[in-house]
Parts: sequence; structure tokens; C-alpha cells
Amino acid sequence: MDIDDLAERLSVSPRFVRRLLEERRITFLKIGRHARFDRSDSKHWIESQRVVQANPN
Repeated sequence: MDIDDLAERLSVSPRFVRRLLEERRITFLKIGRHARFDRSDSKHWIESQRVVQANPN
């Protein structure tokens, strides 16, 4: 997948995905000048971003 594909999958802007790349917060492949994303890697990344509910009082 490219940046636009991942942005669509995450329901975010391509600009946000580029920021994730610059900050090295998401796994990607560098092919020439282009960044590409593996679907399984992006699925694992999405799961790793899950926020667990705090203890309800």
C-alpha cells in the first residue's frame, strides 16, 4: 500500500501518515524514494494503538 491507501484505511489524511513516517512511528518499506506499507504490518500497528479502558470508579 502507498500513503494514500493507508490514509484511507486509517480514515486519516495523507499528511497524518507522512507525519507518522517522519517520526518513525509506523513500520514501512522504502523502495527507491517511495514508502510502502505491508497490510499485516499496518494491522499490527493499528492493534498496538489500542487504548485500554481505565479502572471505572
